[in-house]
Amino acid sequence: MVSSLAYSLLFPPNVLVALVVLAVLLLLIKRRILAITCLLFGLAWVLLWSLPITTVFSGGWLEHRYPAREPAAYPQAQAIVVLGGHIQGNRRNWFEPYDRINVVGRESLAADLYKADRAPLIVLSGGALEGNISDTASMARSLERAGIPAQAIVQETESQSTLENAELTQKTLKKLNLDRVLLVTSALHMPRAMAAFDGTSVAVTPAALPPQIRLDGSTPQTNWSPDLHTLLASRSIIKEYAGLVIYWLTNLVGSS
Repeated sequence: MVSSLAYSLLFPPNVLVALVVLAVLLLLIKRRILAITCLLFGLAWVLLWSLPITTVFSGGWLEHRYPAREPAAYPQAQAIVVLGGHIQGNRRNWFEPYDRINVVGRESLAADLYKADRAPLIVLSGGALEGNISDTASMARSLERAGIPAQAIVQETESQSTLENAELTQKTLKKLNLDRVLLVTSALHMPRAMAAFDGTSVAVTPAALPPQIRLDGSTPQTNWSPDLHTLLASRSIIKEYAGLVIYWLTNLVGSS
């Protein structure tokens, strides 16, 4: 996938490694100033994305594009579509240690929407990115444990990306004669998910999970203290921006 390659190339540790190699090559051909410039840029890129303030600003802007609401506040739809995947292990807060007991799954919001009579059907979308168990199979089990009847759950198990989520979900909905849905995913992922569904005939109302990127009194980080977890988590934010840019360029080329 082009988007996967793009965000991998922009992931700060990868950028630093590439620029270190380039700097060495430049030194070999006596381009010392250019080599130092490359090295400094790589270090600055890593430092920038290791600062919580960068994560809060860049990720927070995406997370607040589609504010979360109480389940009963959403309009009624024909189905609730839940996209597979997870953001930072579904932590309630990116800057807190991972706690398996307190994770916030997308299927939990879907269950709440179903119980609030927002739609009579839940469509799960997402194939197996690793191993043989798809995201949808795991979510379906969680939904059934939450009291959602199996007959109210439909699984789309082939998609491997957000664009495929949209394309294959549209086909699944078309077979069921449905075209009006509530779309459930993380707050960070929602802008890219909405952009993907813009290319379909499905009428989508975003139903995002609460924001996860926030610093408060319970977190050990400060805005300006470099942090390894923050650096590694930047992969998810960069992925969202890279995907949005690629969607925009694709649409621009397609419309020209």
